[in-house]
Amino acid sequence: MSEELIPETPEQETEENEAAEPIKQRKNGLYPGVSDELAENMKSGWADTELHDLAPIPQAEHTAARRAALSARFPGERLVIPAGNLKTRSNDTEYAFRASTEYAYLTGDQTQDGVLVLEPTGEQGHQATIYLLPRSNRENGEFWLDGQGELWVGRRHSLTEAEQLLGIPAKDVRELAAALTGATGPVRTVRGHDASIEAALTDKVTAERDEELRVYLSEARLVKDAFEISELEKACDATARGFEDVVKSLDKAEATSERFIEGTFFLRARIEGNDIGYGSICAAGPHATTLHWVRNDGAVRPGELLLLDAGVETNDLYTADVTRTLPINGTFSPLQRKIYDAVYEAQEAGIAAVKPGAAFRDFHDASQRVLAEKLVEWGLLGDLTVEKVLELGLQRRWTLHGTGHMLGMDVHDCAVARTEAYVDGILEPGVCLTVEPGLYFQADDLTVPEEYRGIGVRIEDDILVTEDGNRNLSDKLPRQADEVEAWMARLKG
Repeated sequence: MSEELIPETPEQETEENEAAEPIKQRKNGLYPGVSDELAENMKSGWADTELHDLAPIPQAEHTAARRAALSARFPGERLVIPAGNLKTRSNDTEYAFRASTEYAYLTGDQTQDGVLVLEPTGEQGHQATIYLLPRSNRENGEFWLDGQGELWVGRRHSLTEAEQLLGIPAKDVRELAAALTGATGPVRTVRGHDASIEAALTDKVTAERDEELRVYLSEARLVKDAFEISELEKACDATARGFEDVVKSLDKAEATSERFIEGTFFLRARIEGNDIGYGSICAAGPHATTLHWVRNDGAVRPGELLLLDAGVETNDLYTADVTRTLPINGTFSPLQRKIYDAVYEAQEAGIAAVKPGAAFRDFHDASQRVLAEKLVEWGLLGDLTVEKVLELGLQRRWTLHGTGHMLGMDVHDCAVARTEAYVDGILEPGVCLTVEPGLYFQADDLTVPEEYRGIGVRIEDDILVTEDGNRNLSDKLPRQADEVEAWMARLKG
């Protein structure tokens, strides 16, 4: 990684084409400075690369409708939704930037430091403006001296280009904090993403009012529009191909570790999307009993199970969330199959309960009942009845988690929605959720027969509520045990 001219602290200029103070050089750079002749040389001789007649991004029509709904919900109030800033990983390296979900949902933009402002136009309606960093300054050398200049990290869109792509008037974000400081009237913002914006609004907002905005934007995503559904379909299809990649390379994972599985799936995510939607769980053997095993540094052994929970995030930031539990050698043992079949039966019951008009909790209750029945049948709960087990929640020793959650731009989407709108809510067409029952017998659990210990099974699919029932968006991956074995055999050749 080149380093000579990256500054310790990038400086921002007040105008795009106006000269400013020289860019600060980093300590211990190999070049002590920039000669006047070099600085002058770098200002000229560059072709005009402005892009013209750009078509709006595919979701522009949908983001406009989302902003209109937001405007109607908070009439007469200024609304400020930041994308967020780069976060330092170590010293002068940063984590890959991921725009805040609220900002990306309302704009379709994903650039760092962006801010969407909805300015009230009276008692009703708002004027939306997106504040962005313009192209890096060539007059003062920002474009080649600054660590975030375009010769270092790539070209940014000009403000005019951004307007064409997003369908929103664009202004220089470096002017925004000062403008907000002097703003009057009621203001709400989404907190936790941009400290400079929050500082500018510190005497104008309240935590309670800001939380109402965040809750609204979370609940707005409960029902997906057509663009969002198409993105989730795309994410699930790419995820299925990632699972196929893993099965084809299991022999290499056996020779190395779970990290080979992690890397194999990640390659698919980067080829077909933006990234993985969350840390991949590549849990082989007893690691499958750890719900969020993301260390992925264990052995992959024939005769054991691999619990792979992974999802591709599309370039527009919608993620799949799929789990399959696979026999590493391609064939379930009798006990593995018995446990797997129980989880499959529970998932079938849960999926059947997903339909418009049903309570959100129905699919969880249906799955948990099946698992409780199996645990009682296997003699793991003494002489208790299924009803008593469910009343006391005793099955949770081995089922542990809820049976599903909302899915969308976040893997646990709509997370701050009101309980009455989410967990206690009613399903309607356009809702997308996961159905993911599991059974987990810990390696040190002395309450179960020894042969059960260290076995973990989860099956998870992404289910869209339709007008007449549901549709499994991740059904390209087999679920029934015989089909899983046949699929693995075919992929392994």
